[in-house]
Amino acid sequence: MSVRYAPVGWNPSKLVYDGVLLCAVGVYILVFLRVAPAFQSVAQPLDDAILRMRAFGSCAFLMLSFILCIGPLARLDPRFLPLLYNRRHFGVLTCAVAGAHLSYVLGWYFAFSPVDPWVALLSSNTSFGRLSGFPFELFGLFAFAVLLVLAATSHDFWLNFLGPPLWKALHMGVYGAYGAIVLHVALGPLQAGGNPALAIVVTTSVLVVGGLHLVAGWRERGADLAAPPAGPDAPWVAAGPVASLREGRGRIVALPGDERVAIFRHGGRLSALANACAHQNGPLGEGRIIDGCVTCPWHGFQYRPEDGCAPAPFTEKLATYRLKLEGGSIWLDPRANPPGTYVEPVTIGEGSP
Repeated sequence: MSVRYAPVGWNPSKLVYDGVLLCAVGVYILVFLRVAPAFQSVAQPLDDAILRMRAFGSCAFLMLSFILCIGPLARLDPRFLPLLYNRRHFGVLTCAVAGAHLSYVLGWYFAFSPVDPWVALLSSNTSFGRLSGFPFELFGLFAFAVLLVLAATSHDFWLNFLGPPLWKALHMGVYGAYGAIVLHVALGPLQAGGNPALAIVVTTSVLVVGGLHLVAGWRERGADLAAPPAGPDAPWVAAGPVASLREGRGRIVALPGDERVAIFRHGGRLSALANACAHQNGPLGEGRIIDGCVTCPWHGFQYRPEDGCAPAPFTEKLATYRLKLEGGSIWLDPRANPPGTYVEPVTIGEGSP
């Protein structure tokens, strides 16, 4: 969290994250340029500019595929959460790599065009009536435009200016960009044939991305369907035994109507607040207590467990919920209190696990 906006809030973890990304991109480009010539047709050898074009293009595709895998991986296994913390840096770098690919396309195919290279790119292929030879360039341009918008609005200033719901909806456009890139490759390079490696890489990437999302969605759906049973003192619902909650950790309870509540055990007490972080709707229940505050696992935003308020000077507030203990079991009142309402934490009795 940052009190004021800065271009980039550098810290050791971000430096390491970005350093690893830059090194990985550099290594991939160098290896591609060294290895790819061995797989090209001897009758039609590729120019160095085309090799670089394909190196950056394939790198951008693989980077975007990996970005889309980070979310479901983090939901399935918290060990992937460090990859999620600075995922926006990953996205900005992907946009830059895709921009390098586009630059080589314009510089190689349209540098000597009698009209503007952009006009030539959009008008050189108009075979819309047939699948073979379809103007696949348009899908690539659309994908790059989406990545450019997402990179330009990735800063927290735009998140605050647009509001979390609109900002999140805008950035869901990354899936449209991915679909456009798949079409760009399928209707372009894959049509040329000659090298099955590209088809294998693209197909595998799409299956992995789609498969991970299906598995993560199925797991989340199972949690939503497992509605807690109502207690004898309606409308209170059972939220599990105290023994299942570790100190400093939370549990997510799904309520009817797609609402979720995060229950935390902290300092021998229990508190409950809305599960969706006010920053990017991150799952607070998957986070932990740090410095006495519930800390979102996505980007580190914090809230006091007693009242759902972010510590000063921040002003974000979350809804809170009432809890009670009966015979070692936690009971939750599903009626949310207004955001920022103080609720006295429930004290866990001595001898409780």
